[in-house]
Amino acid sequence: MDISRIRALRGPNLWSRHTAIEAVVSCFPSEESILAMPGFEARLRKRFPAMGALDEGAATLAHVLETVALELQAQVGSQVTFSRTVPTMESGVYRVVVEYSEEAVGRRAFALASDLCRSALEDTPFELAEALAELRELDEEVRLGPSTGAIVSAAVERGVPCRRLTEGSLVQFGWGSRQRRIQAAETDNCSAIAESIAQDKELTKMLLDAAGVPVPEGRSVSDAEDAWAAACEIGTPVVVKPRDGNQGKGIAVNVSTRDEVMAAYAAASRVRDEVLVERYLPGSDFRLLVVGDAMVAAARRDPPHLVGDGVHSIRQIVEKINSDPLRGDGHATSLTRIRLDEIALATLARNGLDADSIPREGERVVLRNNANLSTGGTATDVTDDVHPEIAARAVSAAQMVGLEICGVDIVCPSMHFPLEEQGGAIVEVNAAPGLRMHLHPSFGKGRPVGDAIVSALFPAGESGRIPLVAVSGTNGKTTTVRLISHLLGSNGLRVGMTNSDGVYIDGKRIDTGDCSGPKSARNVLLHPDVDAAVLETARGGVLREGLAFDRCDVAVVTNIGMGDHLGLSHINTVEELAAVKQVIVRNVSPRGTAVLNAADPLVAAMADSCPGSVIYFCSDPHHPTIAAHRAEKRRAVFSTENGIHAVEGEFEEFIPWKEIPLTRDGTIFFQVENAMAAIAAAWALGIGWKTLRAGLSGFENAPATTPGRFNLFDYRGATVIADYGHNPDAILALVKAVDAIPARRRVAVISAAGDRRDEDIRNQAKIMGAAFDEVVLYQDKCQRGREDGEVLKLLREGLAGASRTRRISEIRGEFLAIDHAFSHLKQGEVCLVLIDQVEEALEHIACRVAERGFMAA
Repeated sequence: MDISRIRALRGPNLWSRHTAIEAVVSCFPSEESILAMPGFEARLRKRFPAMGALDEGAATLAHVLETVALELQAQVGSQVTFSRTVPTMESGVYRVVVEYSEEAVGRRAFALASDLCRSALEDTPFELAEALAELRELDEEVRLGPSTGAIVSAAVERGVPCRRLTEGSLVQFGWGSRQRRIQAAETDNCSAIAESIAQDKELTKMLLDAAGVPVPEGRSVSDAEDAWAAACEIGTPVVVKPRDGNQGKGIAVNVSTRDEVMAAYAAASRVRDEVLVERYLPGSDFRLLVVGDAMVAAARRDPPHLVGDGVHSIRQIVEKINSDPLRGDGHATSLTRIRLDEIALATLARNGLDADSIPREGERVVLRNNANLSTGGTATDVTDDVHPEIAARAVSAAQMVGLEICGVDIVCPSMHFPLEEQGGAIVEVNAAPGLRMHLHPSFGKGRPVGDAIVSALFPAGESGRIPLVAVSGTNGKTTTVRLISHLLGSNGLRVGMTNSDGVYIDGKRIDTGDCSGPKSARNVLLHPDVDAAVLETARGGVLREGLAFDRCDVAVVTNIGMGDHLGLSHINTVEELAAVKQVIVRNVSPRGTAVLNAADPLVAAMADSCPGSVIYFCSDPHHPTIAAHRAEKRRAVFSTENGIHAVEGEFEEFIPWKEIPLTRDGTIFFQVENAMAAIAAAWALGIGWKTLRAGLSGFENAPATTPGRFNLFDYRGATVIADYGHNPDAILALVKAVDAIPARRRVAVISAAGDRRDEDIRNQAKIMGAAFDEVVLYQDKCQRGREDGEVLKLLREGLAGASRTRRISEIRGEFLAIDHAFSHLKQGEVCLVLIDQVEEALEHIACRVAERGFMAA
């Protein structure tokens, strides 16, 4: 077995909506069935007893690899269920797809599955326990912590799109101008000033005191002697803690003697240089969670403690408690391991104990006086017990500091009475509070605090989404994307657009090159100045990485052509190609729309997979698909000799050709199709017809608006057409459009992309040979894997026996080929230039036209 390629599909893809690892796996003939491998399954199950059932009649080693990779992830707690193994047209070669929840875990599980299969094949040892421990540790390391994870889960439930921006806890919710960001339980509304105030415990106390909120008496101290002096001023017992700290680090509670204060100061000063001494308040330790202007959860925190059995030492009992799988070292588990550190040992010493003491049976031993979960404490939910005045005090404290999400620590005997009545106080205000104690308290009911935070970020009815249009197909994608973007811009929106020549934000290009893949799409959705996104979604990106979004409002599929990269990435037929293009249709929002070409059977059939509604478009108003759709009073867009019609039941909007300059009075057939698709998409998004018509009239077929898409120039009275057509279907459409232009003689300057099949390149040349009197061949700047001169040879083979072409020239260099054709171009002739370097070629042609105009003048 050989694994030749592994990809991470990070969004909805050809196989499912799940993120997945996809690998190309080659099996030797002896591995094509586990029945042909005596003893293999028994050895495999001995090494991995939890492996699921195999279909022995159909199972190859690739199928086994699929099953093991999925099951290994499930064994360490990953929520994964989907996998598939699909044969390719190559004998013994399979595409294996396995869902993952964390990419690093999915990749590692795939590698371990391969090792396990080889171990069973070769009958060598495999340490399953070590593999699972490694995978579990990796999962805990890369998975979001419980606080961030709870917020993300709540957002997903609400339909809010989420994107993790770092390996840590920085997450974006929503897209473009409607996005919000969090880092753990902290939002983008939290200022650095508010966070700084919350970290400075003395400053926080001063502000709360000014607002009339009860706080404990205390002050900063400069050294251990000053700490004891402060304790004497305040009156013991006291609390000693770092001035700027979190998670209970360095805090000593209820200390009374000089030696205890000195030891507590030493522990606190190791955490921070500045130390506070405060009055100790009797009572319980409560944490109230404030979100916005409401208290949403409350918990009583109890310090870490144990109960003796009369046999084991304190150290041994702590080790047993820490063996509980619910306890861990970080925040990934609901409880934290108890630490026998300096503060714990000092607490024991005050009670005449040490780590090796054996407590009596039933004796309760407290290991530290502060009750933070981060130091091993437990939590009991008391949300329903909080007195309204205490809740109001907590909200006031959060707002005084300036925190949208805030953990307010209160010490008092009970939550049932106002603080002043029982001598309680607010002792700390925390930014980015941990949510574990509220989500999974040790005792009591968990609270949906993630929901509360998402509701604060996005009020009811909002999801952080912006209008998103995805456009796919063989030809017409870029022009359709540009026109839809123009129409949305006419509606006052700042549009983010990706296509095969760049990324554009509100009309300004911020990246160049072919940007029709998921990386560029993600960049658009990340940009804060984008009110709507129109994304060209090419075949390659879908196969390589999946979609950059979970769903779209409108999916446009223009057509499916024969020569669109067939033979690449195991896509060998137009049906397989259509399945790739269909991915955007399958992921339309239930309230969204698919815009489909009714004249293309493969495209029209995609309607069955659309979760939303469908608008068909077609140049033939009587096409059976259009007629049936209209009979059901559904939306359709079609053209007649006078213009374009949009109909739904009794409603009809007619737009004459004179208002759609892109189509040159309806004579450029493929631009008519592009215009219909864009009109349908804008209609689906609810753009008003007045705005839509104004946008259409302002969009011309010029290099500035549609570079490389049937751009026309006048050179010495001859008509020059520059186009980026690069497959047989595009060439056929171009020939049809050129035929509509009267000409004494027709000249073509052509090349071909090297990543097309040989037959597609020959066919492209054959089409040209039947339509043009002269053909000038040149070689693209990038050969895309071909040898020098190989594409030119294939083009000449396609031109052999051409029915019309009488003159064939071969020029090395795109611009030299253009100059060669122009050198003998005469008035009344037509020259079609298939350009490769779009911007440079258009600039070159424009310069030649300008030079000629200057010479003629």
